[in-house]
Amino acid sequence: MDLGLKNKVIIVTGGSKGIGAGIVSLLAEEGAIPIIVGRNKPNIDQAIEIYKEKGFKVGYAYAELTKPEQCEAAVKLVLRKHGRIDGLVNNAGVNDGVGLEHGNYNDFMESIKRNLAHYYLMAQLVLPELKKNKGAIVNIGSKTADTGQGSTSGYAASNGGRNALTREWAVELLPYAIRVNCVVVAECFTPLYEKWINTFDDPKEKLKSITQKIPLEKRMTTAIEIANTVAFLLSSRSSHTTGQLVYVDGGYTHLDRAINKE
Repeated sequence: MDLGLKNKVIIVTGGSKGIGAGIVSLLAEEGAIPIIVGRNKPNIDQAIEIYKEKGFKVGYAYAELTKPEQCEAAVKLVLRKHGRIDGLVNNAGVNDGVGLEHGNYNDFMESIKRNLAHYYLMAQLVLPELKKNKGAIVNIGSKTADTGQGSTSGYAASNGGRNALTREWAVELLPYAIRVNCVVVAECFTPLYEKWINTFDDPKEKLKSITQKIPLEKRMTTAIEIANTVAFLLSSRSSHTTGQLVYVDGGYTHLDRAINKE
């Protein structure tokens, strides 16, 4: 299916590794011009070289997403180089383990900055372009409850905020025909996930205990499966879909409790 993304300029935050890299790769294959925005210069440079070798058009801009001035500079750079912005994928974030009992206010606020505030900032910065082009926003969210990853107040609050902002923006941007949706991820084996798994005495056994709770095929969701949904939501093929929270998780969020009771 042709998604009609050819030459569409789409910013993907945190697009050099993990889920973001899967999204960038698929968008490039679809003929879009994905733009990686993030702070990890070595990872971004390495990714860009690989895309160049494959003949894909992939852009980049370095930015620490918790710094508004760097985000603004990145968006301006994209406009200077490419002349337009057609879509935004808010993807960057990290489960930093900031809890209630053993956390503190400052760490909690930093977690919000790392995981939620830049979603708002990037959306606001690209909004004038999206209004011109009837663009689309896709937020990447995460299921945080019952993951076994410990107390995550900051990350949980951020993901709740991502869901709420998705629906709020979908309503606010109706007059401009800008669609806003969220892809919610549960268990995907990213580099950060692998790092967490390896903190256990028996990583393979821990991973097995998790995958056994995923109803569909008892396996982790892949980055490309998430990317497929993101690309669809960015495209005109989903032209009447907005304000939706789409769970790409093998039924983990909504089916696991009922099935595991059997």
